[in-house]
Amino acid sequence: MDGQYRERAYERIWEHARPRVAVSSCLLGEPVRFNGGHSRDRFLTDLLSEFVDWVLICPEMEIGLGAPRETLHLERSSTGEHRPGEPADESEPRLVTRRTRRDLTEPMRALAAERAAALDVDGYVFKAKSPTCGIHGVPVHDGETSVAGRGPGLFAGRVMKAHPLLPAEDEGRLRDAVLREAFVERIFAHARLRAFLASGWRPRDLVVFHSRHKTQLLAHDPAAYRTLGHVVATAGTSPRDDLAAVYDRAFRAALTVRATIGRNVNVLQHCLGMISDRLDAVRRADLTEVIDAYRAHLVPLSVPLTLLSHHAKGEHATYLRDQTHFHPYPSPLALRNHVPA
Repeated sequence: MDGQYRERAYERIWEHARPRVAVSSCLLGEPVRFNGGHSRDRFLTDLLSEFVDWVLICPEMEIGLGAPRETLHLERSSTGEHRPGEPADESEPRLVTRRTRRDLTEPMRALAAERAAALDVDGYVFKAKSPTCGIHGVPVHDGETSVAGRGPGLFAGRVMKAHPLLPAEDEGRLRDAVLREAFVERIFAHARLRAFLASGWRPRDLVVFHSRHKTQLLAHDPAAYRTLGHVVATAGTSPRDDLAAVYDRAFRAALTVRATIGRNVNVLQHCLGMISDRLDAVRRADLTEVIDAYRAHLVPLSVPLTLLSHHAKGEHATYLRDQTHFHPYPSPLALRNHVPA
């Protein structure tokens, strides 16, 4: 196969990778809630569904509770409570049915361990406030009525502990424009990385993959950006499996750091510098003005990025044009159109 053709073939594999996203099945309209209903979320079903492949999970149904069912809640573990054969963890609450007081902690722990071990997804959307699937703020009771604290649901907490770099949100937090954009950006980056590492890549292919993600990584974590550069520099000498494992973890860890306005401005200015000598004074001034407007919270990030992308294409600045930072996910999602607070 011709080298250039092969390179483009590999790029098509990871450029168009569809994220696999686990989701609490009630959020897609499945009637699995305690009352036999659902919690259909329109962002997930009406917009994101077109671009991702869902992996539906309902822990309650999977341990045989059915729907409708008795409601559950979390209760603080008794001090010193420890059953033979299970790890001593006084901080983790127990999952109990409210009326009949049935303890479902062990079946749910076993399911969480099984699911976590086999989980092969690029992100997870959990049901908010659920005693099994909530990711934060779930009440932990001390007795029948009083609340002793708050934390994650039993199932979600264990899955997230097993996969600390996995993009995970609940549908409530995804109503925030900043959190929604950050989550979607990460799941598509994870999907591209997964598709790339599953291909028959060679060291020079890793150089291409990394080069296309440079400005995106720089906007998130400049220190990790430099670390990844050193990792890629060893591509010709490091064992392939070791190289893949180190790059995979460092890449995903970099994206856990939230991109800020300041870092985005630095990246925008860096991109402008890459094509500045190809632009006349008027176009340079326009770009500088738009970047300053974004810094001042007057326009969304999409405005300077769109203008830079336009000039990169017009000036045939291929390296800049092909940066994933300009198009980190399908454009119909239009998630960068909010003015930063």
